[in-house]
Amino acid sequence: MANTKHTRRVRRKSSIRRKVNGTADRPRLSVYKSNTAIYAQLIDDTNGHTLLQASSSFGGGTKANIKVEDAKKVGLDLAEKAKGAGVEAVIFDRNGSKYHGKIKALAEGAREGGLKF
Repeated sequence: MANTKHTRRVRRKSSIRRKVNGTADRPRLSVYKSNTAIYAQLIDDTNGHTLLQASSSFGGGTKANIKVEDAKKVGLDLAEKAKGAGVEAVIFDRNGSKYHGKIKALAEGAREGGLKF
């Protein structure tokens, strides 16, 4: 198999997912970044349910490229929703992406909003 950018990301993702599992008490915060948006979900892996989600594409967002500030807003929004649902601690799943830039900004926003991980 060729050592492309996609295959490297998939290898990182599978390595992370072997170690990370979300429960009802401490769900998995899964982050996905595309070219036009950033998405975050709180997932309970034991029951296979998505508890909450937040995205930069909902709420009147445009199709333009997202900025680091937008990612931080998504993290704050998700933390606010999680507090309303009674979730305080999560397990962070960067989904194979490197922890810098927009992924890091989303995590910092969630921490500022009150989530612990």
